[in-house]
Amino acid sequence: MILEHLPYRQIGEFQRGGIVCVADHASNHVPEGVDLGIAPDLLDLHIAVDIGVEGIADRMARRFNIPAHLGTVSRLVCDLHREEDHSHLVPTTSDGHLIPGNIGADIERRIEAHHKPYHDALETLLDQIQPQLILSLHSFTPKLRSREEARPWEVALLYNEDDRAARHAIRFFDEMGMVVGENEPYSGSELNATMNRHAEAHGRPYLFIEVRQDLIMTRAEQSRWAAVIADVAGRVSEALKA
Repeated sequence: MILEHLPYRQIGEFQRGGIVCVADHASNHVPEGVDLGIAPDLLDLHIAVDIGVEGIADRMARRFNIPAHLGTVSRLVCDLHREEDHSHLVPTTSDGHLIPGNIGADIERRIEAHHKPYHDALETLLDQIQPQLILSLHSFTPKLRSREEARPWEVALLYNEDDRAARHAIRFFDEMGMVVGENEPYSGSELNATMNRHAEAHGRPYLFIEVRQDLIMTRAEQSRWAAVIADVAGRVSEALKA
C-alpha cells in the first residue's frame, strides 16, 4: 500500500504473528519545500539513502511474504533512525559533506512532518500485528570518505541489549560462509534508535541487519540477498519458537 504525502509506505500483506521488515533509510526523496543546498548527485550516495535496501525489501514483500514499512524521505531531510532529540536528526554534515540547507533548519517542523508520522504509523502497525520477528534492514558503505578503515564484512548484525535473534542469525550467516560482523561497523548499543523504541521496549525479538552496499547494487544482487535474508529470518523465527 502506497500512502501519498506521508514519510512512509507499506508493501505486502501484514499478518498477525509473522515477520515484518522495517527500513528507515529506504529513500533519497527530498520533499517539495526542502532545499538541502547540495549537489543532486549526493542524493545517490550513502549519506542520503541506504543503497540497495528498497529493492531488497520490495522483493522480500512480493516473493517471500515479508511485508515492509519503508521510510520515504532521505535521511538528510530527517533521519528516521534517530531519537527526536539526537543532534544528527537533521544533519548539517555527513561523512565530510556540508549540508548547508540544514543549518538553522526548523527541526520541530521536520519532526512533525516526517519523524512523528513515520514512527506513529509503525507503532500502530506493530501493535496490531504483534510480529514474531521484526527485521530492521539497512546497508553500509564499504568505505567512509572521512575515515580510513577496513570494512570487510558482507553482512552485520547489530543489537543493543536483546541479542536473542541476532545470535541465531550470526550462526546461520556464518554457516553460509559469509563474513559476518557482530555490532560492526558500528555498535547497536549506540545506534539502535528504531529497534530500541519499537522492539526492545516491548520485548519483541528483532534482527538489525546491515548489508555492505557494493554487494547489493544491482537488481540481481538485491534478489539474491532478498532470498538469503528471507531464509535466515524464517529460520531465526522458527528457532525463537523452540
